[in-house]
Amino acid sequence: MRLIVADTGPLHYLVLIGHSELLPRLFEHISIPSAVRDELAHSEAPLAVRQWISSPPTWLDVVNVLETAAAEHASLDAGERAALALAATLQAELVLMDDRSGVAAARRRGFAVTGTIGVLDLAAHRGFIRHSRNNRAGAARPYRLRSRPGGLPLP
Repeated sequence: MRLIVADTGPLHYLVLIGHSELLPRLFEHISIPSAVRDELAHSEAPLAVRQWISSPPTWLDVVNVLETAAAEHASLDAGERAALALAATLQAELVLMDDRSGVAAARRRGFAVTGTIGVLDLAAHRGFIRHSRNNRAGAARPYRLRSRPGGLPLP
């Protein structure tokens, strides 16, 4: 089984757009630190997100993490720092994260990273969802799955 760790962003947005069910189809099992669970359950999070995390799916494992406060991660929020700490502890193969500074920190630590759009792209490539291929001027271009450090494609 692949070891996948998620930050708040991808879970939040996939729940909001009704595609959280893609995650177990793509990755089987995902681990999140309790700080990410707390961000998803925060009173300012959308109701749908709070309801989803109040009864988490069986494929989501919430792990208590003793966050290591590295100076390089001081600008990251608690969920991002905890996700990186969990990814290091588990030696995760992939980190799901959207925040640019968090993604940069994860890549500096050698993790493969993709975000919400990367998850949707992978799902489209595997035929789980369809995305528009309309590339007329001014139209949104198809998104691409990000690669591992060193340019190696994700599986």
